[in-house]
Amino acid sequence: MSFVVGTAGHIDHGKSTLITALTGIDPDRLAEEKRRGMTIDLGFAHLTLPSGREVGIVDVPGHARFMRNMLAGAHGLDAALLVVAADEGVMPQTREHVDVLDLLEVKRGLVVLTKRDLVEPDWLELVKQEVVNVLRGTSLEGARMVDVSAVTGEGMPELVTALDALLDQTDPRPDVGRPRLPIDRVFLMSGFGTVVTGTLVDGSIRVGDEMEIVPGARPVRIRGLQRHNDKVEKAGPGSRVAANLTGVEKSELSRGDVLAAVGAVTATRRADAKLRVLPSSPQPVRHGSQLLLHAGTAEVSARVIVLEGGEIRPGDEGWVQLYLERPIAAADQDRFVLRMPSPATTVAGGSFVDVAPRKHSRHDSAVRKSLERRASGNVLEEELRKYPRGVTVAALLKASVAPQADLEGLDARRVGGWIFSPEVWKSIASRAGDEVTAYHGAYPFRAGMAREELRSRLGVSSASFPAVVQGLVEDGRVVERNGSISSPAHRVELETESGPARELLRLLGEQPYAPPSLAEAARRAGASDELLRALAQRGDIVRVSDDVAFTRNGYESAVALVREIVAANGSVTVGQLRDRMGASRRPVLALLEHLDGERVTRRVGDARVLR
Repeated sequence: MSFVVGTAGHIDHGKSTLITALTGIDPDRLAEEKRRGMTIDLGFAHLTLPSGREVGIVDVPGHARFMRNMLAGAHGLDAALLVVAADEGVMPQTREHVDVLDLLEVKRGLVVLTKRDLVEPDWLELVKQEVVNVLRGTSLEGARMVDVSAVTGEGMPELVTALDALLDQTDPRPDVGRPRLPIDRVFLMSGFGTVVTGTLVDGSIRVGDEMEIVPGARPVRIRGLQRHNDKVEKAGPGSRVAANLTGVEKSELSRGDVLAAVGAVTATRRADAKLRVLPSSPQPVRHGSQLLLHAGTAEVSARVIVLEGGEIRPGDEGWVQLYLERPIAAADQDRFVLRMPSPATTVAGGSFVDVAPRKHSRHDSAVRKSLERRASGNVLEEELRKYPRGVTVAALLKASVAPQADLEGLDARRVGGWIFSPEVWKSIASRAGDEVTAYHGAYPFRAGMAREELRSRLGVSSASFPAVVQGLVEDGRVVERNGSISSPAHRVELETESGPARELLRLLGEQPYAPPSLAEAARRAGASDELLRALAQRGDIVRVSDDVAFTRNGYESAVALVREIVAANGSVTVGQLRDRMGASRRPVLALLEHLDGERVTRRVGDARVLR
């Protein structure tokens, strides 16, 4: 079981010395750090506790000028060691580091009072009380205190025991199948190439895995893995990991990039968030403020859109939409910190609620209610509302990083591989009913509307339409017959015993082999184009051309006559058939061309033979 613990505290309070005494590893790796005796960038060490727990340690700089480095190392911590020198007590960076841990909701920690050998017991008690006051109301309120001397070794065994006990109360990081490694260091290793390090969250990675760098979606492959300087084949969430990558150059990577499973994390330049402004902030966070956002190991300028009111005052919370200067890789529920660029001060922080939102109108209560529902855990339902035409189940699960099981209790209409919010499905079903009913009103003699026409009228995609039709049929909204869609109650009722239909059939049947033009017959009978179409579809008439139609009996008799002539002569010509039918050339030629098209006859020169 692996955990990550980070240090926090003011410069010269002995963080690096403490880590060296605790692990035997000096976390200061830069020559300038050695020369100046001051931590500048992140340092790393590790130890195995008496319980067998493996702990990776991130040592952060304590100087105010290097807060960006501290923030890059503060993400993904299971616990923190807040280091306070007993001879100096609480200092400015002590307070700011506590604010950062509080905004990142690091809820487990120990207060380590270093340099106990330099102070008297009474002074030590005063420092302890000062620390208690600083931690009051923060995520580390009530944290256990251990006073030590890294020089003499006093208190170090107690610190190890206390750390082991603290992590005994800490749940291992969950594996949600979405491995992400926010990169905090990039370097070249001779003989191996590009290596990145970071704290792995949300999933496991293995040697040989095909992954990508986000932003940019650059494909890479994991050539090798190390955890605490040991080669491993697999690393799980909550591990400090070094990954040797192929497919990317060192110059193409930087702190803030994320090594992620392909397609698991997207880059974003906009995010909805719940923001909390520190009580100690020197000013409110105003609408339109330009601040520095720190999320994971990334740092980016962000404009704050306050969704209600003109500002969020110190000590208050509010909903915001953040516009980022450039894309970063982020996920819902990731914590972040906001700082003023000048004077450099930590002012606020919070968690992302939606990293792929639409642009919102300000002062819209519906937006705030949606964000509240999403923040309370209804992520799938709120994500589903983004898709006004439905979405595939796979895409929804990927966007919301939810397991398949979460769909069971979701209030939605699911059809095959597609899923629709209740509002979307209600709208689709209502519009489909209205469109089909209107179609029947306009074309009462048609069996139904063509599938593609209904799809076009509904405005749904070709991919989702089969699921839409299936759902409408299952709900009893429509029926499908021979590729056309109709209302369940719709029936085509043609009355041929009276009215225009009867008169049309009479006119065409007076001379069954020599009917009048269809246009003339329809005019005289008062038959509409829809009636002609319906009679042809039902088989009462046979249209052999746009303007020539026979009654069914007349057509069948004419075809029989064609077969008779061919049987007697081997073929039939227009003239031969015209003489036998006693008709003009117009209907005879139209009939033969129709039979050619129906593959009953085949033209050979000026004659036709049977196929």
